[in-house]
Amino acid sequence: MARWWSPASAAAEPRSVQLLLLGVALVAAAFYAGTLFGSSASPALVLPPTGPRSPVSSRTQAADAPLFTNRVSLTYRTKPVSVPDYGVDVCPLEYNEHIPCHDAAYIRSLKSLDRSRHEDLESICPPREKRLFCLVPPPNDYKIPIRWPTSRDYVWRSNVNHSHLAEVKGGQNWVHDKGNLWWFPGGGTHFKHGASEYIERLGNMTTNSTGDLRSAGVVQVLDVGCGVASFSAYLLPLGIQTMSFAPKDGHENQIQFALERGIGAMISVLATKQLPYPGRSFEMVHCSRCRVDWHENDGILLKEVDRLLRPNGYFVYSAPPAYRKDKDFPLIWDKLVNITTAMCWKLIAKHVQTAIWVKPEDESCRVKNADMKLLNICESNDKVSPSWKIPLMNCVRLNKDQSEMQRLPSRPDRLSFYSKSLEMTGVTPERFEKNNQFWRGQVLKYWSFLGVEKISIRNVMDMNANYGGFAAALSNDPVWVMNIIPHTMNNTLPVIYDRGLIGSYHDWCEPFSTYPRSYDLLHAFHLFSHYEGRKEDCSMEDIMLEMDRIIRPQGFIIIRDEKNTLSRIIELAPKFLWDVTTHMSENEENQAEQVLICRKKFWAIV
Repeated sequence: MARWWSPASAAAEPRSVQLLLLGVALVAAAFYAGTLFGSSASPALVLPPTGPRSPVSSRTQAADAPLFTNRVSLTYRTKPVSVPDYGVDVCPLEYNEHIPCHDAAYIRSLKSLDRSRHEDLESICPPREKRLFCLVPPPNDYKIPIRWPTSRDYVWRSNVNHSHLAEVKGGQNWVHDKGNLWWFPGGGTHFKHGASEYIERLGNMTTNSTGDLRSAGVVQVLDVGCGVASFSAYLLPLGIQTMSFAPKDGHENQIQFALERGIGAMISVLATKQLPYPGRSFEMVHCSRCRVDWHENDGILLKEVDRLLRPNGYFVYSAPPAYRKDKDFPLIWDKLVNITTAMCWKLIAKHVQTAIWVKPEDESCRVKNADMKLLNICESNDKVSPSWKIPLMNCVRLNKDQSEMQRLPSRPDRLSFYSKSLEMTGVTPERFEKNNQFWRGQVLKYWSFLGVEKISIRNVMDMNANYGGFAAALSNDPVWVMNIIPHTMNNTLPVIYDRGLIGSYHDWCEPFSTYPRSYDLLHAFHLFSHYEGRKEDCSMEDIMLEMDRIIRPQGFIIIRDEKNTLSRIIELAPKFLWDVTTHMSENEENQAEQVLICRKKFWAIV
């Protein structure tokens, strides 16, 4: 801590400094009282290095901490995959932040990438023989993360031990160094005085000062280049769900900071491919100094924004071209105006460094502009096929079938609303309600099986989310859920977004675009059996390795699947340093079904 707060010293301080010092003192007191921060205990297990000694942890080995047989070795995937009897090898300590498909060294070796369009920042997975097959270790002095909601403002420095953002963005109040903690005041590049004031201003701009973003109809936001996700954090009190993303670039570890805070985020970039989200899913797309060249390449990135926005959705642009008159900014602004005008977006507000456009609901203007060759109309309908590794298209999509258009209610009613997207998947209202009831019951059982306080779990991923029933059943708990739809399954991600939830497409034959130790709980509902036919390039062991990478120490993995699949997982789990317990529940047909609760051990290289 920088210093302790006391009434005597506070009297001489400005009020803002008094509040800061009081906040730090309360956090420190809570830490020593063992309340807000949860456990900061040392790991239960240690791993003796083999060969040259790895960097030594500053933790002292507990006298009763058992050793185990897994070896420290930089091991690559073999074909077929083989797990030694002594257990899966552990990667050397320097790989503690390994993200397989964002490996800078591998990507630098690729000469064919279009770096002018930032293709090198997209997810690019090495061939399987060049992928590591070892458990990613935690860093020195890793601690169980601080609990939500305290984690919104404070995280352990040792868990994300990178000072670059604090050095270059401290003046904008992104993050500050507070001894063994990082402190997040809630600022950003265009809202250094706090996200709350900025969000209030956006509400005024979208409602002519008559309301806030909720009354403007905003339920889901896509935050482009989100930084440490303070914008998303301060939208939560409004009940607004945000999918935040940023690339793994010079803004070191920004997504890792966001996830450590307990805020939903993932690594992604607007470059050459569509983002992995369905069309017409967001009421707002937000860019606050997001470092995206919207005016380049005939506005193809703005056309991707158009794909993602719902009709009457807002594009919020807070960046120098919206207010600066020097350098090349006027030229950039003119290009933006020309592109948005061609797409028939309406500029509804421009104030204090921010411009806001609205996407039209009526398509007559766009049809007219297409006839005048000012705009290209897409032929495909991305509501049918998932947006997974699809090249960007220099065109806009029309709402041709007005029968598909539907005004959705606000949250929480949206969670249980029977939407057109559900109807299009063939789900009846009765089946939808039955599914909701099923998951409400299952979630109650899950909490009983886990046997932990709800506040000990914050970041949750449903790896095969189907209609989002699991996430909806958790909506009253202090968690957020990343809903994943494998791109080879039925395309139900539009259903999930129409319920007011967030998520992404993915292929579990590849690692996910996130940092190690991102999630407290993974839910794998009949996931492994889906990939049963792809054993050579996508084995059970591959998926388990990725689960281990993204789950936190002492985190939980709930697995339901076919009996033979579960038997194999029970056999493999100890080799991944997981504890396993078995429980009985029932499926939607009220038939008995086994549930595995796996828990990752808290181990370390010492």
